[in-house]
Amino acid sequence: MAGIPTLSSSTQSQGSTSNNYRFPLASMCVLFFFIGFITVLNDVLIPHLKEMFSLNYTQAMLIQFCFFSAYFVVSVPAGFLVHKVGYKRSVIVGLLTTALGCVLFYPAASLHLYWFFLLALFVLASGLTILQVSINPYVVALGPERMASSRLNLAQALNSLGTTIGPFFAGMMLLSAAGIAAGASAVKLQYLMLASVLIIAAIIVKTLKLPEINQSSKPLEGNDGRSIWQAKQTLFGAVAIFFYVGAEVGIGSFLINYFELQHIGNMPAASAAHFVGYYWGGAMIGRFIGSVVTRVVKPQFALMFNGSMAILLLCISMNTSGHVAMWSILAVGLFNSIMFPTIFSLAIKGLDTHTSRGSGLLCLAIVGGAIMPLVQGGIADLMDVQASFIIPALSYLVIIAFAINASRLTECWRQLEFKS
Repeated sequence: MAGIPTLSSSTQSQGSTSNNYRFPLASMCVLFFFIGFITVLNDVLIPHLKEMFSLNYTQAMLIQFCFFSAYFVVSVPAGFLVHKVGYKRSVIVGLLTTALGCVLFYPAASLHLYWFFLLALFVLASGLTILQVSINPYVVALGPERMASSRLNLAQALNSLGTTIGPFFAGMMLLSAAGIAAGASAVKLQYLMLASVLIIAAIIVKTLKLPEINQSSKPLEGNDGRSIWQAKQTLFGAVAIFFYVGAEVGIGSFLINYFELQHIGNMPAASAAHFVGYYWGGAMIGRFIGSVVTRVVKPQFALMFNGSMAILLLCISMNTSGHVAMWSILAVGLFNSIMFPTIFSLAIKGLDTHTSRGSGLLCLAIVGGAIMPLVQGGIADLMDVQASFIIPALSYLVIIAFAINASRLTECWRQLEFKS
C-alpha cells in the first residue's frame, strides 16, 4: 500500500486545470453508479428470499452480513492489489469479480440453496470492495485537496442515482414474479444481465486512457515518525463510518417489510419496493445539493445538521403511523446524503503519506453494514420492525460526535508531525 495518490508528472505537464480531470472523474462517477445500483438490490432481495426460504428477520439480515463482511475481509488485500497492479487494473479486477458474483446467482437460484445465495453475495461484494478501495482515493487525487469533499459528494450523487433506479428495476423483475419458481427465474435473469454489463464495463475501462496515479514509495507508516494509529480523526472516522453504513443499510433493508405493516403502509411488497427508490432518491438529491453546499459551509457543520435531522425523522417515524411514519423515514435518505463522503474526507484530511493506509482503514469500517442490520434484525424479532429503528437513531449520535471533534483531532495529528 502506498501514500497519498497524485497525478503523474506526465499528466500534470498537460496542464493543471480542472478541465484535465473532467473525463477521468466522469468515468469514475459511472462506476459509482454501478456500485450503487448493485448494492441496493439487496433491499429488494431480502424480502424476496425471506419469503422464499421462510426466514425470520435475523436470518434475512445474513444477506447484508455476507455482503458487507466482504468489505472487512477484502479491503486490506484490495489495498495491496492497488499497490501491486495500479488503480486502473484494480478497477478491472473489481468489475470482473463483481460479474462473477452475479453469475453465481444462476446456480444458487437453480439449486434453491440459501447458503449459495450468501456465497454469491460475498463474491459480488468482494468485487465492489476492490472498486471502492481503488476509486475513492482516485477521486481524491483528481483535483485540489480542499475540494475533495465536494468531488466525493458529486461522485456519491451518481452512486445514489444507481440506488434510486435499482429498486424500481428489481421490483419489476423480482417482486412482481408469481411463485417461487418464477421468482428464481427472475433472479437468474436479473443477475446475468448485470454480469454482462459489468464485463462490458471492464472491457471499456481497459481501452480508456486515464491519468496515471503516482503512489509514494515511502513505507506503509510513512517516514515522518507517525503511525496511522495515532491519527485519532481517522480512527474516530472509521467508527463513524461503521455506524453510518450500519444505519443507512439497516433502514433500507427493513423498508419493504415496514411498509407492508397494516398500520404503516398496508401495501404489497411489489408496491413497497418502489418507495425504497424514494429513500435512495433523497440521498441522490441531497448529494447534488451537498456538492455545492460543502463548498461554502464547513463539512463538519453540514454533518452535524444532517445527523440531527436524521435522528428527528426516525423519532417521528417510530412514534407515528400511516403516511407520517412512511414519509418521515423516507426523508432520512435526504439527510444521509453527504455523510459517507464527508466523513471520509474529514477522516483522511492531512494524512499525506498515510492517506492510503487511512483509506483502507475506513473501507474496513464499512463492515458496519454487516453487523448493525443483524442487531436491528434481532430487535425486530424480539419487539417489532418499528421499534428496531432505535438502532440507526443511536448510530447517528456517534456521527454527530465525530463531526463535533473532527477539526480538533486533525489538529492533534498535525502537531504530531511538528514534534517529529
